[in-house]
Amino acid sequence: MRANTGQAPGTQPGLRKGRGAVSNPASRFDGESREATDDGWWLDEDLPPLKTTITHDATRTIIARNDSPDIPFDRSINPYRGCEHGCIYCFARPSHAYLGLSPGLDFETRLLVKPEAGRLLDAELRDRKYRCAPMVLGTNTDPYQPIERELRITRQVLEVLARFSHPFSIVTKSALVGRDLDILAPMAARNLACVFVSVTTLEPELARKMEPRASAPHRRLEMIRQLAKAGVPTGVMAAPMIPGLNDHELDRILEAAHAAGATTAGYTLLRLPHEIKDLFAQWLEAHAPLRAKHVLNLVRETRGGRLNDPEFGSRMRGTGTYAQLVANRFRLACERIGFNRTRLDLDTSQFKTPPRQGDQLTLL
Repeated sequence: MRANTGQAPGTQPGLRKGRGAVSNPASRFDGESREATDDGWWLDEDLPPLKTTITHDATRTIIARNDSPDIPFDRSINPYRGCEHGCIYCFARPSHAYLGLSPGLDFETRLLVKPEAGRLLDAELRDRKYRCAPMVLGTNTDPYQPIERELRITRQVLEVLARFSHPFSIVTKSALVGRDLDILAPMAARNLACVFVSVTTLEPELARKMEPRASAPHRRLEMIRQLAKAGVPTGVMAAPMIPGLNDHELDRILEAAHAAGATTAGYTLLRLPHEIKDLFAQWLEAHAPLRAKHVLNLVRETRGGRLNDPEFGSRMRGTGTYAQLVANRFRLACERIGFNRTRLDLDTSQFKTPPRQGDQLTLL
């Protein structure tokens, strides 16, 4: 007789097909925590796939504001909380703890969606106190994660921004962004839209393990090609660079993205805030056990001896010799390849509140 531990012989505890995290730790705000242990009994079958569940988020506002000196924008929209892509390194994972959910598997499978995003955005843009500045979609979780194909909430947001001639940029690692070229291309022609595609690795096997439900690397490069061909200014984000795991690919990623049509580039160094430290360490032990200790030591080298540096000014790029070497490689590669030679400034002067049905039209 065998006990049901939820683990198959020869596999790591907690591995789920199509999911990134290998555990589901309790929120750090919970009064108690639970930990699964292996007692040596095995189940002869794989763990069943975890299904995605959706809850409506009853938010009253849709525009998120920030005053961070590390990022070049002050407003953003995130149609979803949690992300089905399952990227193990995602810095947004700890935000699920504020909901009483786990930053682990809950973050990938228990999603909150904002079906009223379009209506809320329309109302906020009509406020007389609103002053236009570029909006960014995808700063926390991906606006084109798999459920967007059915729910189309990001599509609703883009339609509203288009009606208001409001400039925006998108950050995504999904080929689904190509669905909305009918909005993106005309807006880009008026200098009102651009897209940044995140490419973390060009190795398919590593991508499947690290970003299990995101588009494959070759599909992201193809999407850069399609966006550029349609006249949409497109950049590549080599993010995050993980010391000892994917940072050796930095030059190759930039070269491939430029060949596909990207004209701007950026990068960040791996951040491991709050629960991500343990989640990432577990993931390394499950998928790269021989490199786990080395990778974590290199991360500490770029973070002042810790696994995370929360300080503004250094949290995105790290500190120390190793971090400086990555920064130099990025700078020299961009100079050699031809990235970032011109700055893209989206036009805010075209913003205009459209009339609603039934509104009296102006004479001018």
